[in-house]
Amino acid sequence: MTQPPPAARRDGPVFWRLASAHGVSAFGTAVTTVAMPLVAVLELKADTFETSLVSAASMCAWLLFGLPAGVLVHRLPLRPVLVAADLIRALTLLSIPVAVFLDALSLGQLVVAAFVLSVASVVFDVGYSTYLPAVVSKDRLAAGNSILQGSESVSQVAGPGLGGSLVQAFGAAYSLIADVVSYVVSAALLLTVPAPHKERADKTKRNVFGEMWEGIEFVRRHPVIRPFVLVGTGFNFATAAFEAITAVFLIRTVHANSLTVGLLIACMGLGGVVGAAVTTPLIKWLGTTRAALVPLILSPVSALLMPLAGRGLGAVLFGLGSFGWGACTVTFAIIARTYRQTAVAPELLPRVMATVRFVSWGVFPIGALLAGVLGQTFGNRTALLVFALCTLLIPVPVLCSPIRRSRDLLDVETDLARV
Repeated sequence: MTQPPPAARRDGPVFWRLASAHGVSAFGTAVTTVAMPLVAVLELKADTFETSLVSAASMCAWLLFGLPAGVLVHRLPLRPVLVAADLIRALTLLSIPVAVFLDALSLGQLVVAAFVLSVASVVFDVGYSTYLPAVVSKDRLAAGNSILQGSESVSQVAGPGLGGSLVQAFGAAYSLIADVVSYVVSAALLLTVPAPHKERADKTKRNVFGEMWEGIEFVRRHPVIRPFVLVGTGFNFATAAFEAITAVFLIRTVHANSLTVGLLIACMGLGGVVGAAVTTPLIKWLGTTRAALVPLILSPVSALLMPLAGRGLGAVLFGLGSFGWGACTVTFAIIARTYRQTAVAPELLPRVMATVRFVSWGVFPIGALLAGVLGQTFGNRTALLVFALCTLLIPVPVLCSPIRRSRDLLDVETDLARV
């Protein structure tokens, strides 16, 4: 199998253009995360149920199109797919301020726009994760993923504040133009990145479902990726639950003011920045296996601090827990993603990435909905405590797997073969 050109893989400027495209897009997306629901509330005077329809439309694409996205990325030229996804997102978002200007915006258009954005983002995320190994050598993948994850975490800290400021200054709909610009800039930067060579051992046309099943079976049978998917699913399920009830818990139970709420929510993104910064040194110090175990052990401790938060200085406990949770989730995500990009053959990687995210990201709406039901029924603190206790189960798939016996994740299959 022909590998991507060594020059392209070692080309630092190429990686930084790719990273810049990701960073610009992430900041724009953070603005949209704030502005989109406000468009429904402020421009359309939508009620709670109508606003939830917009949120649901923006979260369901991984469940509906996650697996087909892997086949699409596998079959089509990668760079044009990424550029097209960016431009589709830009045009979709642009339609909203245009409709407001023409006084023609409707709830149906907003729901459809949220859904189209979600589908395009699924395709982009699968393709982007496949692109990175083409421009970064294997020994630098962890550092590259740390940089990308760090920029995403920074956007989660600064982006919502920027989004709120833009909404205040220009209105909810017109603030979306910032994200439109970010997608156009991302597409332009991607056009400057060399297209990776995509060589396949099997060039025959195959059934779409057969190709999807190949990715599913690979994940199901793999001794490292399978338990990592289960762990990632646990992280995402808990994160969705925490995010769904954090604001109402802090305001109505802890009685924090708006400024404090904003600062405490930002702690998770700040923890992600720190997690991205320490992952590569942690791997060099402990090896990939032990480095992956550290966030698995510390994450339940962090989660259990959050429901203990109280009034005044007691709110600091929530900030510490949120910070630790963000650091742990990002550290584990970088290690898991780097392993997949290193261990999986290029022609199979898009379908593996799609399968992983179909499972682990598909639980986001489920976790958020269940948190709302528990919070409404038993109270916000009880609901938060229940999900924090559930995080004690997160390390189990790895602790019950062969992973724990190898210092390096890449040695797990070799060690199993010797047994």
